[in-house]
Amino acid sequence: MKKHIAVLAGDGIGPEITDGAIAVLNKVGEKFCHEFEFEQLLMGVCAIEATGEPLPQYTIDRCLESDSVLLGAVGGAVGDKRIEKLPGHLRPEAGLLKIRSALGLYSNLRPAKLFPALAGACPLRKDIAEKGIDLVVVRELIGGIYFGERGRGVGEGGEFAYDTEKYSVEEIERIARIAFDLAMRRRKHVTSIDKANVLESSRLWREVVHNVAKEYPEVELTDMLVDNTAMQLVKNPSQFDVVLTSNIFGDILSDEAAMITGSIGMLASSSLGSTKRGLYEPIHGSAPDIAGKDIANPIATILSAAMMLRDSFDMPAEAQAIEAAVNAVLDEGYRTADIMSDGMKQVKGSEMTKLIVERI
Repeated sequence: MKKHIAVLAGDGIGPEITDGAIAVLNKVGEKFCHEFEFEQLLMGVCAIEATGEPLPQYTIDRCLESDSVLLGAVGGAVGDKRIEKLPGHLRPEAGLLKIRSALGLYSNLRPAKLFPALAGACPLRKDIAEKGIDLVVVRELIGGIYFGERGRGVGEGGEFAYDTEKYSVEEIERIARIAFDLAMRRRKHVTSIDKANVLESSRLWREVVHNVAKEYPEVELTDMLVDNTAMQLVKNPSQFDVVLTSNIFGDILSDEAAMITGSIGMLASSSLGSTKRGLYEPIHGSAPDIAGKDIANPIATILSAAMMLRDSFDMPAEAQAIEAAVNAVLDEGYRTADIMSDGMKQVKGSEMTKLIVERI
């Protein structure tokens, strides 16, 4: 089978970690008789420097022609005056919002799982970690405050700025069905996150989610306020199965969920819409401070590639081969700097990729 993959390596460590995923996919193609064709495209700071905009139209067009998209990371260094002086719509992160919208990717799935080999890296108390962490944050991706009306003005108190949180019934229904469908394949429990005690948009969110829940009588639904969720994730993460959130709440809570597993460098994500074409990326940032040092952990990007094989290309055996190779390397005690602990063997990012490739 032949597949065309658009690669948005992006900034910072992005090129290093996407190179790792490409090496792994090439090995999978060799073993399972597939041909993966990779097309490198510009997005982020590198695109701004080359074209003056974070996401050129050519990149969008080529992504729309691809079978799926692999993204590294986007963003410049904190304090980079070249970037900070740009208007919001020309900053690197604006490219992320634009590509999601252009591809119609309204759902973002972020698994957070504690690997047994990394249990010692979990920052939670041992008795909490021993209960296990295995949840998926289902985040609405192209609505809410990130896409609502925004602006600045001048009033009685001087200059002000505003952003608008807005959701339609249709937007909530479609992301809710993604969450409930996923729960049916997992442990049949959805926790819906809102701030319905304060926000009108959250009250509509809760109403619509409860209506959708009637279509899934086997799935247990729990409502939870977002501030309580932030506490429960560190107090008792084992209670969560599928966590359904709006755009901004999911953005924050999924990073928290990632960190309690021990390293943000281990966790993959997928963004999907109404077609098989998806966008797959690690949930961490561009980390420009370690770019070019060969110490970035490629595992999250490699596992994102495994998600691509399973969810977009219908290749479950191939995805399992990657996941098994990752687990084998971890079980053998190999670690990159971010997950290093006493008694383990520290390796560079490229060495970690090579070890995984050898075990596929």
